[in-house]
Amino acid sequence: MQTTIIRTRLYGALHLILMTGLAAVSYGQQAATAEIVNYTIPVLKRAGSNPVQRISVYVPATAPPVKNISVRINPQAMAAFEKITVYHTGNEPLFSGRNIAGTGTVTGSNLLLAVNVPLKPGFNYLWMSPVLKEQAPVGVSVKMEVTQLMLADNKVLIPRNRQPQEKGWATGVRIRMPGDDAVNTYRIPGLTRTDKNTLIAVYDIRYQNDRDLPADIDVGMSRSTDGGQTWEPMKVILSMGKTGENSGIGDPAILFDPVTKKIWVAALWSKGNRSIAGSEPGLSPDSSGQFVLAYGADDGKTWSAPINITAQVKNPAWHLYFQGPGNGIAMQNGTLVFPSQYWDETKKPGIPHSSVIYSTDHGQSWKSGIGARSNTTESQVVETRPGVLMLNMRDNRGSFRSIATTKDYGKTWLEHPSSYHALPDPVCMGSIIKAKVRVKGVLKEVLFFSNMNNTYARDQLTIKASLDLGETWLPANRILIDERKAYGYSSLVQIDDHTLGLLYEGIRDLNFVRVPVAEIIP
Repeated sequence: MQTTIIRTRLYGALHLILMTGLAAVSYGQQAATAEIVNYTIPVLKRAGSNPVQRISVYVPATAPPVKNISVRINPQAMAAFEKITVYHTGNEPLFSGRNIAGTGTVTGSNLLLAVNVPLKPGFNYLWMSPVLKEQAPVGVSVKMEVTQLMLADNKVLIPRNRQPQEKGWATGVRIRMPGDDAVNTYRIPGLTRTDKNTLIAVYDIRYQNDRDLPADIDVGMSRSTDGGQTWEPMKVILSMGKTGENSGIGDPAILFDPVTKKIWVAALWSKGNRSIAGSEPGLSPDSSGQFVLAYGADDGKTWSAPINITAQVKNPAWHLYFQGPGNGIAMQNGTLVFPSQYWDETKKPGIPHSSVIYSTDHGQSWKSGIGARSNTTESQVVETRPGVLMLNMRDNRGSFRSIATTKDYGKTWLEHPSSYHALPDPVCMGSIIKAKVRVKGVLKEVLFFSNMNNTYARDQLTIKASLDLGETWLPANRILIDERKAYGYSSLVQIDDHTLGLLYEGIRDLNFVRVPVAEIIP
């Protein structure tokens, strides 16, 4: 029974393929066909593979191997591609990156990739993976089209391209990857831009494994002075030393103060097991996680010693108090604001509440608001109108983001009309910024939001735009950046009037892409 069902589905799929106009090659009473599926992922420098395109080849039992693949690329791809690698995953439709079937160096717009791929009866899967040159630009659109496959008997398959990638694929860069500086995992991105147009990225350096605090973690920083095209070597900017088993500092958030020109970074220090599960009421590092800051006053070249502000912002009855993570902001009146979260005085580890801390004296002292909504954790904050803060929260109830506003630095909160229905979320960190960008040639204040656009899984990384400062998020104003499953955290920044930058997690790595505003808001 099961064999009959599988065979019926297989022949049904073949009939559908033939009826949709594929060029088929006959082998007796059966035919070989090919179809292309394009995936929305960036083509990244420093990535081991970029499997942007899958070729499904259906063959009967008598078909010979694939001998070569003809590929056509656009001028941008000619300048950016070093080579194109072909992977073969047999009858397995998911990419694994283990079996390389062939590689061709890019020397012109038309390439002939020599491969030797034996084909089993049924569906076989080939993956096209471009490799970027070290000097390839970030933020260009590269196009690649497979025009034909030649089999070993010199018969030609012309593949059907399902949903052609009209705009091509955007190029980006993997700024941190497993193994860099002998580190196991990089996570928790934060990103800001200084008045000198320098991009400052911060993140967790997870030395031994990918686990959260408490663990062996420091805060790292990468710096770019050319809009994210190139990145300087990593610096460790927050490290509390080895103060006990599993001690570490991480989950960073970052902001730039345009008045003092200081870059502030907030992080959670766990001395031993003093993160969410092990933190206790009180203020001492020996009992409770610590709210720690550092600043750079020279455009991120050097950094201060750690500054512990736990006693300023934490209610001693709470189990834990720490930052967003991601981004903070400087308000129009000069107030500095970091998103925060506290775990209250109920049974251990308490109920989490998203909130904010703020400084009205440019970081000399800090105060805390109260919780905007219970059972919310990682949040991000924007100033929608002068004096009005909007808090965009990860909600443990699942499915959607919760939104609240305050006019008094978090002393009181008002639930926003868009809360818990406008922005789907799989219980993950997200990023929101306000940027003055050109929309159809006119400067306009726009909210941009990035997250995994799903209610149940961490995939479909998407940037959305709201042209009315968060009142509505129209489907027309969004772009899918990376459809793959990932750890899922991201951080947005404005690069210029026309361009955003996005730093986001893959699997144990951090990727950066430049995104034209015009692609988000057509």
